[in-house]
Amino acid sequence: MASAIQKIALNASRDIPFNKLVLSQSNVRRVKAGLSIEELARDIERRGLLQSLNVRPVLNDDGTETGSYEVPAGGRRFRALELLVKQKKLAKTAPVPCVVREAGSAILAEDDSLAENVQRVALHPLDQFRAFRDMLEKGMSEDEIAAAFFVVPTVVKQRLRLMTVSDKLLEIYEQDGMKLDQLMAFSISDDHARQEQVWEIIAQSHNREPYLIRRMLTEKTVRASDRRVRFVGLDAYLAAGGHVMRDLFEADDGGWLQDPTLLDRLVMDKLAGAADDIRAEGWKWVETALSFPWGHTRGFARIEGSPVVLSEEEAARLTALHSEQEAIEAEYAQADEFPDDVDTRLGEIEQAIEALEERPVSFDPAEVVRAGAFISLDTDATLLVERGFVRPEDVPAEPEDGPDTPEGDDDAVVHHGAGDDVEGTGTEGAPGTEPEEEDGLKPLPDRLLTELTAWRTLALRDAFAGNPHIALTELLHTLVRDLYWQVSGADCLEAYVREIPLRVHSPDMPGSVPAHELRQRNEGWKHDLPDDEDALWQWLDGLDDTSRLALLAHCLSFGVNALHESSHGPSLARSVRERLARAGRLATVLQLNPAEAGWQPTVENYLGRVTKARILEAVREARGDEAAARIAHLKKMDMASEAEQLLDGSGWLPEALRTAGLTDGHQKQVAVIPIETATNIAAE
Repeated sequence: MASAIQKIALNASRDIPFNKLVLSQSNVRRVKAGLSIEELARDIERRGLLQSLNVRPVLNDDGTETGSYEVPAGGRRFRALELLVKQKKLAKTAPVPCVVREAGSAILAEDDSLAENVQRVALHPLDQFRAFRDMLEKGMSEDEIAAAFFVVPTVVKQRLRLMTVSDKLLEIYEQDGMKLDQLMAFSISDDHARQEQVWEIIAQSHNREPYLIRRMLTEKTVRASDRRVRFVGLDAYLAAGGHVMRDLFEADDGGWLQDPTLLDRLVMDKLAGAADDIRAEGWKWVETALSFPWGHTRGFARIEGSPVVLSEEEAARLTALHSEQEAIEAEYAQADEFPDDVDTRLGEIEQAIEALEERPVSFDPAEVVRAGAFISLDTDATLLVERGFVRPEDVPAEPEDGPDTPEGDDDAVVHHGAGDDVEGTGTEGAPGTEPEEEDGLKPLPDRLLTELTAWRTLALRDAFAGNPHIALTELLHTLVRDLYWQVSGADCLEAYVREIPLRVHSPDMPGSVPAHELRQRNEGWKHDLPDDEDALWQWLDGLDDTSRLALLAHCLSFGVNALHESSHGPSLARSVRERLARAGRLATVLQLNPAEAGWQPTVENYLGRVTKARILEAVREARGDEAAARIAHLKKMDMASEAEQLLDGSGWLPEALRTAGLTDGHQKQVAVIPIETATNIAAE
């Protein structure tokens, strides 16, 4: 016969006046953590006591009950009630719900206290999110929810943001198939289908880092820090109906704009408005573009303007600013550094002086009517206006001072789109075409080689101009070679620099770091040059050696030629090989690394223009065999797109851009980065 199961008896519960309760010394909680006593007291005041206190009778020396009770479990609630009594918000004799442990129990008071604290399970974040959502749906505002739980509203917004994640991913997280930081990363997008697609992709890889999830969800968006956004303003984009993806869990630098087409239209509309203002100045024509190709001013003559003279008021203001600047610097000449307020004031003075000294330029109205202006967006998100350019057909046939020489600020180019890769009538290398693949590595198309070497030439010019010693060595090398090996010319000095136009280049080159540096350097020297030949000679003669060498290097840089050219015949082929060999020597001594100058492989400038074998070779060299294997099954343009993500930041360069002699970590000798730490790629 089976024995009966003994039934347990629960401890009795009853209300005990608060003034009969005392805090037990057996309470194991010593360290203050979590919600403060003040916040807990406010919560009890709002909603009442949700959980009873665990108490035991207090015994006197002979073991009889005294009528008071100690609280070994529930000490924080006791202190909160005690605070409410001190604040006169609770009567001293108010009844407090208590669970009473009988006197002499075999279970220690410390046992009860420890059990209450360690056997509780923290609320799952998903449960908290759902509770917040239910409260929101039942009429509470986010601020009210935050106040009720003593958290800042941002915490509530973050939890509610998880509503944007698909139910499928929430279920995976609930079953511990996903980490909280991964779930948070998915919340930047409300596109459930894309969220699930991204999870299916990364679930097959070793790298499931939140940054990768965010990048894959935002790959077709525009960062709020983009110069186009700063130019038109985020408010204008939102007012036009644009949407912004925000990340509530990490700093997102303003978020991601989801409609690049709308953004570009707003930019062009604002440029068109600026063009109307410039056109009102009387110019014959005004052209606008987001950015113009490198060397777009070549072939144009340019009318010279004159700086607007300072007014008496401006001159007096400038003098006062200089005096104040000198006085401050003299006062703190012996100090190690300026006090913060003084340093701030000096900065304001410098900005005011710069604004006064950078004078606007005025032009002769008679010349304005035959000239025009280019308007584009500068790299710092400001309006770039280039005035005073004259088209060849508008140059006077017989100018008074001799024939005009068309000027340009940059190298000449003809900008070609990504679909113009191959000369002739073929379509090889066009990004939109899936070419017939051959086994092995096909040679790079001639146009692509020309574009790559144009980029290398520009970077080489910038490095060359920044190193007068090497520039002078190269000049002497050229002069000595011409003097002793093959003499030509009859003038007093036949040394000259023939500017090499970069007519074919990739779309990213005009906005590159070398292009910006060369433009800035060119404008700086141009601003300092005298107007006539005699004055120029005297000015050059008076320069210090450092300035003379810097100017020499700058002038010589325009003759640097590292361009690949299609060769027809052994003579031209040998000439091109010799030129590239000498350019390689120059790149080596200058330690040129185009990756450090800003070049990186994209679909547009390389990956969409080469065979799949070339793409896989690049990924294999930069990221390893496993990364290459993961994209090997993709179609050409999908593979190129994923390879662009993989190669981002790797420093990998195609052979045409590599410099011999650089150590590991550069170019072909890039250290292979494990796939776990590289950008993972999509499955088809």
